[in-house]
Amino acid sequence: MTLVRHELRQGKISFIIWTAAIGLLLAVCVFLFPEMKGQMSGISNVFASMGAFTAAFGMDILNFGTLIGFYAIECGNVLGLGGAFYASLCAVSILSKEEKDRTAEFLLTHPVSRVRIITGKLMAVFVQIAAMNLIIYVISVASIAVIGEEIPWKELNLLHLAYFLLQVELACICFGISAYMRKGSVGVGLGIAAVMYFLNLVANIAEAAEFLKYLTPFGYCEGADIVTDGCLNGTMVAVGLAFGAAGVAAAYLNYCRKDIH
Repeated sequence: MTLVRHELRQGKISFIIWTAAIGLLLAVCVFLFPEMKGQMSGISNVFASMGAFTAAFGMDILNFGTLIGFYAIECGNVLGLGGAFYASLCAVSILSKEEKDRTAEFLLTHPVSRVRIITGKLMAVFVQIAAMNLIIYVISVASIAVIGEEIPWKELNLLHLAYFLLQVELACICFGISAYMRKGSVGVGLGIAAVMYFLNLVANIAEAAEFLKYLTPFGYCEGADIVTDGCLNGTMVAVGLAFGAAGVAAAYLNYCRKDIH
């Protein structure tokens, strides 16, 4: 637990900034809804006729005039991209930074096995992601209550669960990559999150590329599908968690036997 607390202290500033930024943007989006509600019905009809653009973001299915439709698209994009970037950045350098910052010798001279080191760092990543999502969820619920709208509990819970799973999957993949790197790189984490996002856009636009939804965690975070079906796609979630488990397994296998400088 000492290592977990140490990692949490080191990541405190980043955690506060990302959580505050995402939470503030979500609250602003929710507070804008009452002002835009009356105009959204007409906008939904316009968006529905814009072809591939609307299909890419699910705007041809959801109704902007409803709170959950507006929330799934506007707030979903904020939480999806923001959460994905934070989770990736949080995990991609957590193992490699010991070599980059020249602290590996100090850490490894302690009577702590590499397995415990990896486990402690992984726990720290999960704690930060879980805490961020809990705070953001409370902010979202409070914001909806403030504007006087009825809270769509089922859809809201499913959306936030989907994005939490997305962040966990990306964090696990980046955690595995971190074990192979000797210098932490925020660019790698941001790049992976961005590529996953655009793969999902391509899958939404082109029917021939629908298989890409099984390769990106954004595939099971589609607000239009979640709101319409009332559930997450179990197959996509299972595939995503398998990718995440593979990333964690790769981290343990490589970090335990690599020559750390």
